Formats: sequence, structure tokens, C-alpha cells
Amino acid sequence: MKERPLRPLAMALIALSIGAVAGIGAVIFRALIALFHNLIFLGRFSTFYDANRHTEPSPWGVGIVAAVVLAALLVVYLTQTYAPEARGHGVPEVMDAIYYQRGRIRPVVAVVKSLASALSIGSGGSVGREGPIIQIGATLGSIAAGFLRLPLPQRITLIAAGAGAGIAATFNTPVGGVLFALEILLHEVSVRTLVPVALATAAATYLGRLFFGPHPSFVIPSFETPYFALTAPTVLLAYLGLGLLTGLASALYIRTIYGFEDFFLRRFPRRPYLRHAVGMAGVALIFYLLLVTTGRYYLEGVGYATVQDVLMGQLGGVGFLLLLFALKLVATGLTLGSGASGGIFSPGLFLGATLGGAYGRLLAALFPALAISPPAFAVAGMAGMIGGATGAAVTAIVIIFEMTLDYSAVLPMAIAVAASYGLRKALVGESIYTMKLERRGHPMPDALQTNFQYMLPAAQAMDRRLVRVMAETSVGAFLEAHRERLGEAWFVGYNGAKLLGYLSPKAALRLALAAHPEDRLGPYLAHDFVLVGERRRLFNLIAAMRRRGASVAIVLGGKDGGPVGVVAREQLGALTLEVSELYLPGG
Repeated sequence: MKERPLRPLAMALIALSIGAVAGIGAVIFRALIALFHNLIFLGRFSTFYDANRHTEPSPWGVGIVAAVVLAALLVVYLTQTYAPEARGHGVPEVMDAIYYQRGRIRPVVAVVKSLASALSIGSGGSVGREGPIIQIGATLGSIAAGFLRLPLPQRITLIAAGAGAGIAATFNTPVGGVLFALEILLHEVSVRTLVPVALATAAATYLGRLFFGPHPSFVIPSFETPYFALTAPTVLLAYLGLGLLTGLASALYIRTIYGFEDFFLRRFPRRPYLRHAVGMAGVALIFYLLLVTTGRYYLEGVGYATVQDVLMGQLGGVGFLLLLFALKLVATGLTLGSGASGGIFSPGLFLGATLGGAYGRLLAALFPALAISPPAFAVAGMAGMIGGATGAAVTAIVIIFEMTLDYSAVLPMAIAVAASYGLRKALVGESIYTMKLERRGHPMPDALQTNFQYMLPAAQAMDRRLVRVMAETSVGAFLEAHRERLGEAWFVGYNGAKLLGYLSPKAALRLALAAHPEDRLGPYLAHDFVLVGERRRLFNLIAAMRRRGASVAIVLGGKDGGPVGVVAREQLGALTLEVSELYLPGG
């Protein structure tokens, strides 16, 4: 069907509509979480649930473990049967749709993601709300763009608008929603992309505040007076140390998630129900044992009640905070690694708050003269964990600021996030979002308007129509054997086991017209080629071709390490034209 770009005014109205629907979607989603949480934990029908308050002990006792496992089986049924892409933390699937699926997300994803994630979170899974609501909002944007038959740039803009609106409504963070779309999803920054996203987040935030209230996500009484003074710049070193610590923790967070995922896939390769049942049984046992020993579940669900306790200074003891950090890390790995549906943002907040709080309490004990405020370090720890793990550094600073509404926290957070991101990048090159796509063979750009197409591995761009031939074969025999492939396939010539050169499709046709049938094929082979592996990025492949003056890169791979495809200059040019569609004017 022919695409029809919208004018700016029409685009703005559509973005406002998507923002309003995403805001309502966030309200419904949180009501679903409350419904499932109250049914599973308390056995009562209610859509009221304050995540900042601890859940009272379940009347089921240890039977809560069985209830959690039953919910886990239902999550697997939903994702396996209706939408496998609804499994996991959601944001990588949105990024994949933008860069690899031309912005197309199936409508069923919004429904399945809502139900599966609400079940995962409501049953105590260690996952967050942001991943699901981002995927739900993005799906709404994709549906609208498909219905209106919009070109690719506008389609991606509406996807980013829906995602940003979702996160703005659920966390009451309008600026953070815009920045998330900018740092993680948008392919370009301009008025035509930012204005629709801003309008959508404004509409969603307004509706979110009507239902959830205008107050910030967390209340921090100890922040009534600024805790950072320019007269004591030595405190900056303490925040730098926290940044490095959260950088290490961010790398550990990423490795833990995907390490557990690999573990479960190895142990239960074709048993998704058993895989998730085992994982969630482990999570339920952890928070049930905490209830038995401490009187609180602490780890279940989004964990905001524990974060609130840390920020209010109600959780003392460095050892206990570090224990909660370690248990949350394991619980999140078990939840997501075994196949749950939910985000990584809320567990990151929990990890950052407990680690930062423990660090602050340790400093306060060692250096009482510095007048350290542990809640301040907890806030900076939250920003450091999110910025380091997701790679969205500016978003992390702004979202945590909007969630606490304490401006004096911005400078410490900026120091912690910068150090955290830098160290995590040095230790683990991919973020928690892009790691999943990298493992799938779908690399993501590191910058806006980057030459994204050149980040692809050679295996994704090569022409696989390749035939191996022997150089001593006569031209006549070659033409007779490959008559139907002339003009289409590439031919790689060998002398024994040695690769000598190649014939392009055009060269093979010319051979049929000009060469004598008795001639040997060898002298007609071209030699301006380089050999590269399947995983070689096109950017490095092009550099190798330029150094050697080559027109063709022959890609090696497969079981025998032989040629499996060809990347030619013409293909690189066509790839550039195809990807450039992202940046064409679209209204």
C-alpha cells in the first residue's frame, strides 16, 4: 500500500492521541498488576496496590511458592502461544523492531505483554514496570502508523512517542520519557521527531497524574536541606568512588541476567514451562525465607517499598543492605533468565539504592567529619546503576531527579553516572538492552544518525549465491555446468585447496561471450579481493577493502571455514540507500 506522510499538525494530533492512550494503558496495566498481586498474595479481589508499602504476609504461608509457580506457568502459556516477543524485558524488542523490522510490531504484543508482565510482577517476580509499558506504548505507536500507512521515519517517531509516553505516565517523569526515547529509540534528533514525542509524554503524564497523583515516586525526608556543600568538595571523590562501584555492579548485573538465561536454556532447552517454574520457585523461596527471618518479603515485585525504606534511612546495617543487593541480583537473574516478562529498571533501582546506601553508611562510619547522608548516596547509586546498565546516562539522571524531585542530587548523580557508564563500557561493551540484540546478531548503533548499516556483520549483508569451481576447469565445461546461474551467482576459483580468485556475475556473462571454450578458467579470475569472517563488521570490512584496493570481500565461515558469501561494492552502495530511508523528510 502506498505510504502517506502526515503534515506536522496532523502528526502532532496523532502523537497527542497516542500519548493519551498510552497514559490510559499505563493506568490499566498498573491496575492489572494490583489485581494479580492481591489475588496471588492475599486471596482478595482488589485493584488497589501501593508498591511503596510492604506486602503483608500471605495467608497461604509457604503455599505462596506454589501460587507463584502457577502464575509462572500461565506467563509461559501466554508468551509461547500468542507472542514470544512479549517474553523478557521488552525494550530490546522495540529497538529490534525499529532497526530490523521497519517499525512493525504485532498488535497482539500489547495485550499479551500487559497480561504476562502483570502476572510476573504481581506474583512477585523480580522485574519492573517500565519495560512492559514501553513495549505496550511502542506497539500502540506502531499500530497507529500502520493504520495511517505512514513512511518509516514517521512510523519510528510514533513508536518512540508511545514508548516515551508509557514511561512518563507510569513513573510521573515527563522529561525522562522524552530523553529515554531520544537516547534509546530515536534514529534522529530534530523538531519533527522531538515535538511529537514531547506532546505524547505530556498527554500521558497528565492522565497519569489524574489517576496516580502529582507526587514523586519516592519521598526522602532527609533531603529537606542540601547535603552537598561547595565548601566540602572532597565529597565529590566519594561520589566518584560510588560511580566506579556501580559501574562494576552494572557489569555484574548484565552478566548475571544473560548468564542465568544461558544456564536455563542449557539445562531446559525444550521445556519452557519447567524452566520458568524452576526459576520462579527459586525466587519465591528467597522472598519467603526473608519473610520468615525478617518479617518482610523485601524482594518481591518491583521492590519499591524496600527502596523507600533505604531512602528514609529505615534500613540500617551495611551487611544487611549488601545481602539484599546480592539476593535481588540472584532473584532478577532467576526471574528474567527463566523466561519472565518484565523490565530491568526497577530491579536496577533496588540494586543501586541498597549498594549506594551501604556505601554511604560505611563512609559515614569511617569519616564522620564529612557529614555523609546515606540516602543521598542511595539516590546517586540508583542513577549510577541505571545509567551504567542501560547506557542511557542523561535519562538516568533526569528520571531519578523527577522521581525524587531533589535538585541538589543532580551534581552527585552526574558524577556517579559518568564514572559508572565509563567503567561498565570498559568491562562490558554492550548495555543490558543491546546485549540481547548483539547475541541475536542484530547490533545497535552507538550514536544517533550513525552509519548504522556499517555496524552489521558481514553474514547479514553478503550475497549467499556463491559457487566453488576449480581453476583448471575449461571455460566450455564451466559454462555448460553453470549455464542457469550465469549473471546471478558469484564463482570462487580454487587450485587444489588454495583460493585463487573470483568471477562476478557480470564477468561470468562476459566469459560466455568472449572466451574460447578450450581456455582454462584460472586466467579469467579476478584477484582484487580480501578474505573476512562472518562476524566482521562492515565498517572494518570496508577499511580492509580500501587498504587492499579490493572490489570484493569473500566471507569465510560454515563448518569448513570456506567461502559462504560475497560482499561487493555495489551491495554496500545499495545498503546505504536502503538505510538512508530512516533520515528522509517525513513530515
